[in-house]
Amino acid sequence: MDTKNKLKARNFPSAQDEVSAAAPKQPSRYDGPGSAFRMAFADTEFLLREELRPVRMQLELMKPELVQQDQGVDSTIVIFGSARFKSREVSEQMLAAARAAEDEAAIKRAERLLRMSHYYEEARRFAELVTRESGALGEPVIVSTGGGPGVMEAGNRGAHEAGGRSMGMSIYLPFEEAPNPYITPELCFQFHYFAIRKMHFLMRAVALVSFPGGFGTLDELFEVLTLTQTRKIRRRPIILFGREFWERLINFDTLVEDGLINPEDVELFQYVETAEDAWEAIKLAYRIDDPKFTARQMRG
Repeated sequence: MDTKNKLKARNFPSAQDEVSAAAPKQPSRYDGPGSAFRMAFADTEFLLREELRPVRMQLELMKPELVQQDQGVDSTIVIFGSARFKSREVSEQMLAAARAAEDEAAIKRAERLLRMSHYYEEARRFAELVTRESGALGEPVIVSTGGGPGVMEAGNRGAHEAGGRSMGMSIYLPFEEAPNPYITPELCFQFHYFAIRKMHFLMRAVALVSFPGGFGTLDELFEVLTLTQTRKIRRRPIILFGREFWERLINFDTLVEDGLINPEDVELFQYVETAEDAWEAIKLAYRIDDPKFTARQMRG
């Protein structure tokens, strides 16, 4: 070791080195179940105690942050939407199978899925468009999703098909088996706490794009709208795909008429119908076509 490296040598061993060195070389009465001898940070049973929840929440905040720093992720576009949508190809196969079985209930479900597959395909095209075109900025914008099926899968799939990276912020749910297969493995996270996950969605987001969805989608959308309305976060493009769906679901005019929100609050978001419309709206918001623009401006 040369002099320069000697000067910079560690004064203390790393935690990994310490755990490895302290591992018992032969069976011991102190390395069995119930023993208190393990180092605290290597003791999973201890870390899972009820009293350690604040520590676990801190770890869940820190791990994705440090990994994203290591991976050079600075700017993201977050895609929300239903986990229940299928691709057009899969929806057509389901409809064909339902018709072959002459199952009227299944036919109706499959017909509805086929209609809604339009959103899956638009999310896929939008993510591909973002991944291909934002790379020209010299600081690529990473597509980020909730990591599950449906619209989330479509977003990760589009980025993957464009040859780019994408992020998936999954959360453990008993009815979802695994993250979708299109996420960049180094950027595939699993969360326990919804609140920490939603915070990570917003920390690097330069735009948020919401497709039709259920409770989870609405929760994420209204979290963003509330934080923007109350100026707890800076304003950024909030895009809603499918005006007909959203206006049928939520009457924002009623909220204005009854004085529950201000008239200008409905300007916090905008409707689009196509992937191109969404990307043009984001480019317009950040003047990406301006040669003086840099991706750093997107983060404010």
